[in-house]
Amino acid sequence: MKEISGDIKYVGVNDHDIDLFEGQYVVPRGMAYNSYLVKDEKTLVFDTVDARFGEEWLANIKSEVGDAQVDYLVVQHMEPDHSANVELFAERYPNATIVASAQAFVMMKNFFGTDFSDRRIVVKEGDTLSTGRHVFTFVAAPMVHWPEVVVTYDAADKVLFSADGFGKFGANDVVDPEGWDCEARRYYIGIVGKYGPQTQALLKKAAGLDIRTICPLHGPVLSTPEEIAHAVAQYDTWSSYSVESPGVCIAYTSVYGHTKAAVAKLKEMLLAKGCPKVAVSDLARDDQPEAVEDAFRYGRLVLATTTYNMDIFPWMRHFIDHLVERNYQNRRVGLIENGSWAPNAAKVMKGMFEKSKGLTFCDTVVTIKSALGAESEAKLAQLADEILKD
Repeated sequence: MKEISGDIKYVGVNDHDIDLFEGQYVVPRGMAYNSYLVKDEKTLVFDTVDARFGEEWLANIKSEVGDAQVDYLVVQHMEPDHSANVELFAERYPNATIVASAQAFVMMKNFFGTDFSDRRIVVKEGDTLSTGRHVFTFVAAPMVHWPEVVVTYDAADKVLFSADGFGKFGANDVVDPEGWDCEARRYYIGIVGKYGPQTQALLKKAAGLDIRTICPLHGPVLSTPEEIAHAVAQYDTWSSYSVESPGVCIAYTSVYGHTKAAVAKLKEMLLAKGCPKVAVSDLARDDQPEAVEDAFRYGRLVLATTTYNMDIFPWMRHFIDHLVERNYQNRRVGLIENGSWAPNAAKVMKGMFEKSKGLTFCDTVVTIKSALGAESEAKLAQLADEILKD
């Protein structure tokens, strides 16, 4: 077990069998379900783990406490990858008190048929719980990213138990060659991204705390000033829908390769004009959450697709739905459409962003009639200039 501090131990588990997290996110390096145990005058555990790892998790706890009882289980978040073993824990430790928000106990009734009314403490913003040396303060974090969420601050060791905040895809016993940012970004934008204002509110609360360690429910513990400052800065960028990196994201679909060829030509033009990064995604073949991540990372987006049944190709519609659902905003967008007899895709794509804020659409719309020709290639060059202008 990993020691977080003298009193705080890691008792979570790593999942190497999972293929899709939440049924949609590819996780080639697995997943971690983090849980933490505090050994003090009273013993406390933060959160459970996924249902498939209940016995492994309880064995981790037992390795720390032996045959002693656990006094408290704090349930910060009721999503089943963290709460599935609450009932099993309650059976194994019959004298333990369950600590959670009022909404969490409503969800427990729905999940388990009981809300533990005879052995619970309901907490809200500002409430505290002492285990002896440690005094834990509960901070409400509604919609980061469920309504019942609380995070917890330990004044003794300056630790923030951050629930799903600052989480990351990947098991903790697998080295991620890309470091923290890539899979933390994909995790945040995919799962929490819709709730930027709520995340900003939580960051403002956290700014008033002396935080020396962040213990999330997924991914590595952040334990150096540099790691914490970087993660907080990234969360501020992501949750304010600001541009993280200069560059252009191009997302496309192509039936017979002609739209793909136009995208390749546009990438060539952009790089020749000095664009520092052009990230291209084939929406039918590449990982869509990666494409969504790139759309939020860079300040410029080009969408290229075929007219399909007087609409747009299904994978493009799916992609734009993901962007709009996550409050995509504050970006410049260029449009490329292809259609052999009645090109209509640009109008449809632009219409899908009708309720989005802060988007600037390029005046130049590239229309390809079947295959790229002299006229459409000239338009492509105009679009390249316009998408890059300040």
